[in-house]
Amino acid sequence: MPRSVLRVGTRGSALALAQAETIRKAVLNVITHRSFELVPITTTGDTIEGELPPLGGKGLFVSDIQEALAGGKIDLAVHSAKDLPAASTDGIVLAAIPKREDPRDALVTRTGAGLNSLQPGTTIGTSSLRRRTQLLALQRGLVPIPIRGNVDTRLRKLSDGEVQALVVALAGLKRLNRADRVAEILPISIMLPAPGQGALAVECRANDKMMRGALAQLDDPIARAAFDAERSFMLSLGGDCNLPLGALAEADAERVRIRGLVGTLDGKRVVQDQVEGDDPEKTGLELADRLRAMGAEEIIASARA
Repeated sequence: MPRSVLRVGTRGSALALAQAETIRKAVLNVITHRSFELVPITTTGDTIEGELPPLGGKGLFVSDIQEALAGGKIDLAVHSAKDLPAASTDGIVLAAIPKREDPRDALVTRTGAGLNSLQPGTTIGTSSLRRRTQLLALQRGLVPIPIRGNVDTRLRKLSDGEVQALVVALAGLKRLNRADRVAEILPISIMLPAPGQGALAVECRANDKMMRGALAQLDDPIARAAFDAERSFMLSLGGDCNLPLGALAEADAERVRIRGLVGTLDGKRVVQDQVEGDDPEKTGLELADRLRAMGAEEIIASARA
């Protein structure tokens, strides 16, 4: 007998719960005869206090939730799209990429100062190798400092003086009603986002026809096209969002344009380009080929060394 209350699996952080709640409300408008509850799941990634492993680290935030979904403990799963691992899980489908939030990064400072006002030696909290690379590539003497934790934890560390600034995803601040903390939204010309940043990924079991049909109504074709392009670019280079690799695609009903970069950890070498096409996955692959010709795989290998 099917359960009367359908279960939405998610990580237990405030941001993850806020994201899952938006999906719960949206799917409730489609499946009106059932109720839904959020089911927080502690993932392996949540229990690691040090740095995540450089290969597949972000998948540690997803795999436990996918196992719960495959095992019938939950009925749908909500992830940050950028955390999806390269390998798909048997019996699970990516049923929806809803409309995307702003994918850009934001600078948060204790004083409210913007990027151009930061002095050499300013410490900026981020554990993202992508952000580290691009900050160092600016050659302004900024000092990236590894910092982990959820958004509120990072903001507290900023207030406590552990760092003088933060670079975080704008989407996370907005979803937590913390957009008032933004000192500056960083333009993509100097801070290209992670593939999938700002997007949510909603999964369900492949054999759950009712849920697949409901979630299909939440799928945004523009967000899906951009995600497909960014993900194909990332996977072609053998990367994930825990590497110094950035990408952002913009799509309309017919075309997709994607910009991507790969850089060394010291920011001294950055290769980047952009490509436009009519097939999202092929366009992402073409961009990967262009960067590969510029030495992208060598750069990624050095980051993993």
